[in-house]
Amino acid sequence: MQMNAVLAAIAATLSMAASASASPEFWSSEWPNTDFGKTTVSSWSEIRSGGPPKDGIPALSDPQFIRVGDETRIGDREPVITVELDGETPRAYPVRYLIWHEIVNDSVRDVPVAVTFCPLCNSGVTFDRRVGGETLTFGVSGKLRHSDMVMFDRETDSWWQQAVGQGIVGDYTGSVLEQLPSWMESWAEFRARNPEGLVMAEPDWPRRYGRNPYVSYDSSYRPFLYGGELPPYGIPALARVVRVGERAWPLSRLKAGGEVTEAGVTITWREGQASALDSEVISQGRDVGTIRVKKDGEDIPHDVMFAFAFHAFFPDGQWMLD
Repeated sequence: MQMNAVLAAIAATLSMAASASASPEFWSSEWPNTDFGKTTVSSWSEIRSGGPPKDGIPALSDPQFIRVGDETRIGDREPVITVELDGETPRAYPVRYLIWHEIVNDSVRDVPVAVTFCPLCNSGVTFDRRVGGETLTFGVSGKLRHSDMVMFDRETDSWWQQAVGQGIVGDYTGSVLEQLPSWMESWAEFRARNPEGLVMAEPDWPRRYGRNPYVSYDSSYRPFLYGGELPPYGIPALARVVRVGERAWPLSRLKAGGEVTEAGVTITWREGQASALDSEVISQGRDVGTIRVKKDGEDIPHDVMFAFAFHAFFPDGQWMLD
């Protein structure tokens, strides 16, 4: 059976289960410390089980790093999430690991960071883990909202929406994590620019690192476990868009032009990065290119996410079309 058919069958089963159990009454035994009386979610039916339970997808904390020159397993075209904070050695977080773990809790000297990747939305964003003077540690709840990962903090068991970094259930409801500048690029690009940089070492977990468990997902017509509206203007649901604030530029437009300067930012596209959600072997995925977003010459926070996710979380957002 093709992966799309498998995902569709799983989605149908989980959707029926979710509709019957979308209520704090069914979650309280697993989440006894979560204050479900505080929430920004308009309907509990928006939250569905993604299949794995709480921590079923194991987030990582305090990862190990090796020097760029010592890394031999990562393919040149494989995507990594790059974090380059002022005055610090650049770090690469390979998507071959994030696709299995989704969250890495790390500290770059004095800055506690959460490097996150939701495969179902292609959303890869980095947050400062400090909120109101407290440093939080994040895990994967096993829940989805609009097909996007719901994270939780281990300090209060509050739930957080990964794509926007906002607390949606519990004590931190309404709080927003600061998004830090980071971007996805190919391993070859990171290595060439940062020969003395650091790359996250392979985690000590029994996973098929370098393999994609979502084969052909980004060629699907409809997202996994998503019941919302599809994007407007005939944009395919799983087309990639570059989100900056509440604006979205279709990747197809950027690829055609190579560079766009508007709305106060300059966005560039360059070939050479493989999709992590295409072929079984990540390094063999089709080329989706690397995006950089700058303002006044400096990298700024952004995300390269699927169009349906932008429409779900920014229904009044601006589509930057030709």
